[in-house]
Amino acid sequence: MALAPQLAHRFREVILDGTWIANTNFKHQISELSVVQATTKIGNFNTIALLTFHVNYYTSGLVQVFKGGTLDIRDKFSFDAPELKSENDWIELKETLFKNAERFAEFVEQMTDNELNADFIDPKYGSYYRNIEALIEHAYYHLGQVSLLKKMIVNS
Repeated sequence: MALAPQLAHRFREVILDGTWIANTNFKHQISELSVVQATTKIGNFNTIALLTFHVNYYTSGLVQVFKGGTLDIRDKFSFDAPELKSENDWIELKETLFKNAERFAEFVEQMTDNELNADFIDPKYGSYYRNIEALIEHAYYHLGQVSLLKKMIVNS
């Protein structure tokens, strides 16, 4: 299998449908949570809703670049989520993450090895491959947090 489809598959695994690495994925962890559960604050940890926003922030930012747009995402804004005021707001956030994740994977699976090895926007950001791998690893990091928070919320 070529590298690009493998990367796309790994990204879908962590967000949409996999169980290979963590025996779960974002969709499985957050799909059945209510807005009250998703916004429950435990200590000084981020909420599940905020982590969901954060992962989507980076995913949608890279989708924008893949569509030929500019790189507008900035770390300092990656947790600037709007307040979720209703169950519908939470449902919309989840659906947006899932939709953007699928778009991201579709772009990645179409890439050639040359495109994967090309500079991502600017040489200081490394290659497309490096940024795709970073997004996968970043999603797994936050999936672990979501899984633990969910256990604390559901079992309390």
